[in-house]
Amino acid sequence: MPTPSEPMPLFPPGFLWGAAASAFQTEGAAATDGKGLSGWDAFAAAGRIKGGADAARGTGFHDRYREDVALLAGLGADVFRFSVSWPRVIPGGSGPVNAPGLDFYDRLVDELCARGIRPAPTLYHWDTPLPLDEAGGWLRRDTAERFAEYAAVVAGRLADRVPLWMTLNEPAEVTLLGYALGEHAPGRRLLFDALPAAHHQLLAHGLAAQALRAAGAARVGIAVSHSPVWTAGDGEDDRFAAGLYDTLTNHLFSDPLLTGAYPDEDIAALMPGPVAEDLAVIAQPLDFYGVNYYHPMLVGAPAGEAGGALDSFAGVGMPEGLPFGLRDIETAEHTDFGWPVVPDGLREVLTGLRDRYGKRLPPVIVTENGCSYEGTDDQRRIAFLDAHLRALHRAVEEGVDVRGYFTWSLTDNIEWAQGAAQRFGLVHIDYETLARTPKASYAWYRDMIAAQKRREPR
Repeated sequence: MPTPSEPMPLFPPGFLWGAAASAFQTEGAAATDGKGLSGWDAFAAAGRIKGGADAARGTGFHDRYREDVALLAGLGADVFRFSVSWPRVIPGGSGPVNAPGLDFYDRLVDELCARGIRPAPTLYHWDTPLPLDEAGGWLRRDTAERFAEYAAVVAGRLADRVPLWMTLNEPAEVTLLGYALGEHAPGRRLLFDALPAAHHQLLAHGLAAQALRAAGAARVGIAVSHSPVWTAGDGEDDRFAAGLYDTLTNHLFSDPLLTGAYPDEDIAALMPGPVAEDLAVIAQPLDFYGVNYYHPMLVGAPAGEAGGALDSFAGVGMPEGLPFGLRDIETAEHTDFGWPVVPDGLREVLTGLRDRYGKRLPPVIVTENGCSYEGTDDQRRIAFLDAHLRALHRAVEEGVDVRGYFTWSLTDNIEWAQGAAQRFGLVHIDYETLARTPKASYAWYRDMIAAQKRREPR
């Protein structure tokens, strides 16, 4: 990608600029002040994180949050998207509330507000309390009900200061990687028998949205991953495979949320009931729809060998027996993670959502977009962000109601099963000392935000 040279086009007045992070990836303090274990803690303890990265230490955000909030303030960020650790607040997943854990998020929200930064918590970013995970996790309806109780507890403490709430992060990845392929916690390999995990996460969203609003939450949304699905060949088998993959990774989640129906009757028949009643709960009105975008997927009929990574986090080969195969997008530049760099895919996702859902699509916030590159003079990250923001602006010009952009991520972090091997941050983390060093991309993003605000009509 070329180095940015032209000024960034002006986004609409009031556009929200921010950065994102998650609890498990950054907080550390895994046994501090009564925090319970999560399924990801057990996954890490089983040696499933690359290089043995110390997820229990993370980036030290729990103890150094004021330092990171100061970095956000230095960016000129309007919003910080963070996640609340369910087992830090309710260690057992249900039952007694851990007051010191809830107090931590109270302090974090106060610190953000004092700096003029809007808190935007995500209630579930994959760290299921271990007792619930061991009892079946998202395969059980009870987990959705316990999640709604937890949502009510958090909102009861924070709703007076939090303007934006997200219930879940990327239910597709939890379903596919955690329950279908076993490459993420809880490590189940159920293939299509993982579909109940999708339904129960969606139900959890609906129940939590109701609980949040009952507790006074201002604006409620969700963060859903979306990728354009491109067909790898011209054959009927290729078209079928790409269409099925698109359904399973995109519409399986957005259709229930935005239309109150599953995209396919055969899929709906595989979901645990009462499906019709649950769909009415799932399709709660949303104040915004969060989109996480990283790259397109090139999909065709299954080949003799795996064609690429299934998911945007772990280099997962495709098991035998699935009716689709993945291919690398060979013409695109790739990040250090091996992901293709396709900025216009973001515009394609957003205009595709508009075309599919019309007036049913709420205002959109890009809740994650970023890339993994080594080094602090990270010119390739700058070029990546610049190109994606220009693609986002084209989507705005084409009529998509986009209200904000949160880059992933503020700091380097524990990148799930990849550990410390991939660096997505605007700020470099030394994993020995936990020292923070802003990268060149931090300065670029800061200056871009400042220029946008200077040019806003007053």
